Order: sequence, then structure tokens, then C-alpha cells
Amino acid sequence: MRFASHRDIARALERALRRAGVPVAFSAGFTPHPKLSYVNAAPTGVASEAEYFEITLAEPAAPDEVRVRLDDAMPDGFDVAEVVEAAPGSLADRLEASEWRAELPGVGPDDAAEAVAAFIAADTVEVERFTKKGRRTFDARAAVLHLEVEGRATRGRDETYAIIRMVVRHATPAVRPDDVVNGLRRVADLARLSSPVMTRLAQGPLGDASDTIADPLAADARADRGRAADTPQPDPPARSAPDA
Repeated sequence: MRFASHRDIARALERALRRAGVPVAFSAGFTPHPKLSYVNAAPTGVASEAEYFEITLAEPAAPDEVRVRLDDAMPDGFDVAEVVEAAPGSLADRLEASEWRAELPGVGPDDAAEAVAAFIAADTVEVERFTKKGRRTFDARAAVLHLEVEGRATRGRDETYAIIRMVVRHATPAVRPDDVVNGLRRVADLARLSSPVMTRLAQGPLGDASDTIADPLAADARADRGRAADTPQPDPPARSAPDA
């Protein structure tokens, strides 16, 4: 599923909303579109456990019911983990940073540790990336809030390789996990990697510590639970006295 593009995921989501019968609101005009906003999508080729989107409904619906119906209608590989009624404000403003895990086949843990130390010590780490406007050079160091070798893994022929964890602030231009990996190669002259596997573990507002990310939906979930607790429940039907 990490090779699904942003457009693929958006189309799958729109079709699942129709199949699930979720009452999505549509824009006005000659070509109405569902009021759906998919924020800060992960780049193609990257797996993710923390993608977020907003939908506007045409009529009220219970968040738990929407989650179950939508999750059942999504293709295999897409799981809807949580649905909440959002408070006013922009979802994009809540997503300040992302936490990533990157598996680096072909890079030994000791070599990775040296590269991480060199990256952190550097004032700037310039990397290049092809964009729609051609090749662009930018600094990958400034956006990295935390970077460490998290562990090691072994696969095929007992090859041991490094796993790194990083917390990257959402900035302009956006710094992606592969930009950071390319920066590690640049500062430490690492060999070209063989199919690194990158996974977004979380995204949201920065916590009290610079290397932690808070749940962007936590306040909304608490409000939903409060509304559910305040909603009067119907009285059970009266039971007649048993016959003597």
C-alpha cells in the first residue's frame, strides 16, 4: 500500500464514502465536489499509520457509526482508526510535525550512528530533489527536531542493518524522510541504499518535548465523550408484574 499515491488514496476514500452511505456535503456550482480535505499526505512509496482528513456532513451522524461504516467500505490495507466531531479551526494547523521510522538495508548500525552524529552536528545539510520546477537544493537539517538510531534488524543472508527514527517539523519547502536519509549519505558518505522502507508513525502538534508528537484529535475525542455522557438515554420499557 505504500506505493499508492495521494490521488489513489483520495479516490479510494471518495468511493468508500459513497459505498458506506455517509451523508457527505457537496460544494455548489456546475461541478459539485464532496467537501473532503486530505491534509499533508505522505509521499508515494512511504507507508503511514497516521493520515488525517476532514469531511463535512450534510446531516448529523454519530462519529463511531461513521468510523465503522467507512472502515468496512475501505479497500484492504486502509484502516479507519478514529472519527471525531471536529472543533472549529484548521486541521492543517494541528499537524506541526511527523515522526518517521526508516529501515536502511545496506547500512550497518555503527555506520548509521556515525552518520546521525555528523548530521546533528552540522549547521546545514543541503540536499537535492527533483520537483515540478526542476532540480531544487534546500537545507534538510533545520527541519529535523530529533534523529537517532532506534535499533537493528536482520534479513536475507543474516545481513544486519540499521533502523532510524526521526521527528521532522512540517516546513516550506517540505522536508521528507528520504531527504533526511540523503542528508545522512551526504555527511557520512554512506553507500547508496537498497530500497529503504519508511513509515510515518505519527503526525500532530509538538508535545512538551521537541521529540514528541501529541494526538491532534485528543481534545475532539474528549468533547465527543462528554457530549455522549450528557445525552439523555431513553428509559427502559416498563415491565409488568409477574403473575402470582
